[in-house]
Amino acid sequence: MSKVIVVTSGKGGVGKTTSSAAISAGLAMRGHKTVVIDFDVGLRNLDMIMGCERRVVFDFINVIQGDAKLKQALIKDRRLDNLFVLPTSQTRDKDALTKEGVKAVLDELREDFDYIVCDSPAGIERGAHLAMYYADEAVVVTNPEVSSVRDSDRVLGLLNSKTFLAEKGDGSAVKAQLLLTRFDQARSAKGEMMSVEDVLEILAIPLLGIIPESTTVLKASNEGTPVTLDDKSPAGRAYLDAVGRLVGEQIEMRIASGEPRRGLLSRLLGRTA
Repeated sequence: MSKVIVVTSGKGGVGKTTSSAAISAGLAMRGHKTVVIDFDVGLRNLDMIMGCERRVVFDFINVIQGDAKLKQALIKDRRLDNLFVLPTSQTRDKDALTKEGVKAVLDELREDFDYIVCDSPAGIERGAHLAMYYADEAVVVTNPEVSSVRDSDRVLGLLNSKTFLAEKGDGSAVKAQLLLTRFDQARSAKGEMMSVEDVLEILAIPLLGIIPESTTVLKASNEGTPVTLDDKSPAGRAYLDAVGRLVGEQIEMRIASGEPRRGLLSRLLGRTA
């Protein structure tokens, strides 16, 4: 059965698009036919991070408005056979997205794909709302800083009240999990950033993964390569572990160096996905 996953956050610049690229590539590496959609109309960064910006002819908005067929807008990844990108428009604004149009595209994608990853714009405005509205699950991306965590808490409120599942009124809910990005254990120990426990205490959702602060993430993005394709880097391994947990595997939580931290793990076991 096809699953729609929104990658969302309240604050911009936390690594949402990087995470969308990494997660979608990781799912495809596991053999799942996956498409990642850019909902950030007007900015269009996902195609650059996926390394397909020069191959964009039609986009998400063209499909919604009937100017192109869905298959004309989908871009097949050159590295992974079962990974596709649906780019968005760089010249339109978020008002070009409609709830009916988004539903129609997602319904058509559900017929052919195992996973549909929605890269949401930051915030709680129209684009972000439509990216999460039809989601089955949510990956809430947060940095270990107070403003990022506070804004993610607002997004969790929307996931619990303003989505299709929440509005059904039958107790259904979007399953939300936390992806903590740009984490530095040494700086956290010095009190320069929030601890994992503090973030979990505030947001109170299962922990999907901890992505260490790493220059390889920026390097991969600049080269148009999802960081999960670099399985030798700590960040790449952390994303691959998170993808494993996303599909239901029990994988031990690791931090920064990639080595298991059993003391921390024992405190988090009840909170992991």
